[in-house]
Amino acid sequence: MSMNVLLPQPIEVEAIQRLEQAGHTIISAPDPKPETVLPLMKEVHAVILRTGITMTRQLIEAADDLKVISRTGGGFDNVDVKAATDNNVIVTSNLSVNSISVREHVLAMMLSLVKQLPVLDQAVRSANYSIRYQNLSRDINGKTLGLLGFGRIGYQVATACKTVFNMSVLACDPYLSDEIKAKYSDLVSFVDKKQLCTDSDVLSVHVPLTEQTRHSLSTAEFDLMKPEAIVINTSRGPVIDEEALIAALQNKEIGGAGLDVLTNEPPDPDNQLLKLSNVIHTPHSAALTNECVIRMATDAADRTIEVLSGKKPLNVANPAVLESERWQHLS
Repeated sequence: MSMNVLLPQPIEVEAIQRLEQAGHTIISAPDPKPETVLPLMKEVHAVILRTGITMTRQLIEAADDLKVISRTGGGFDNVDVKAATDNNVIVTSNLSVNSISVREHVLAMMLSLVKQLPVLDQAVRSANYSIRYQNLSRDINGKTLGLLGFGRIGYQVATACKTVFNMSVLACDPYLSDEIKAKYSDLVSFVDKKQLCTDSDVLSVHVPLTEQTRHSLSTAEFDLMKPEAIVINTSRGPVIDEEALIAALQNKEIGGAGLDVLTNEPPDPDNQLLKLSNVIHTPHSAALTNECVIRMATDAADRTIEVLSGKKPLNVANPAVLESERWQHLS
């Protein structure tokens, strides 16, 4: 049975082909503005959602028979999951689909900052070849990696750093049970946030954005860090207090930062983080490799097809909705 799948933003052709081969009709929004998407929702059965729009209660309840919202990424901060649950709409994501790509991005930022690649590159271009004698680069072998959050990506980063660079790995994740932590005791030592900040040479952030994690790194945390410590954030911008980070970088309380995410995206041109030479920026693109974008889109299409064909999908964000009468038929 053909059903309507709404794309508020374009997705890769490989994913569209899967949906069409399954017999479904694609509805593409001209742009992802809520006022554009709202009138399209009425006859939609599924939404494949990127990050350019938030699926609010108003949008969800504008649909007559919405069955599934399928995220191309792993996070749900642009979905009103409660509203979806209230309306018996399944929300799915692509947990772990971007883990490899984000891990590589973290490693690239870490090495670039520790080896001072942007500074050295600019010096060579400016005919300052004698900068080589300043010994700005540092080794990372045997240093300590700290992970704020130890989920799929944190695990990938920990494994790579311990295996390739012989780094000691610390992690702070109060939401993991002691049983789960024990499974990774050969890889990582679990510590509190104070020790994490005090001992880490590189501190990489891997937590979702919640009210509990907002500003997890602020003045108190930066005051504990080594003056050469590097902070890397590929999760969500507001996990770090930007004003506190700016102060720590300007005052040389920490050595540098690699930021794939910011509190406001794109950033205000006056954001002081854009003016600091000890910061590397990328435009929330850690997962946006060519290969990963295709994986995210095709996996989101697969989750959509599963629901529309009467199968229980992977990675359901609101599993309580599956208990409703509406979804008792799922195999």
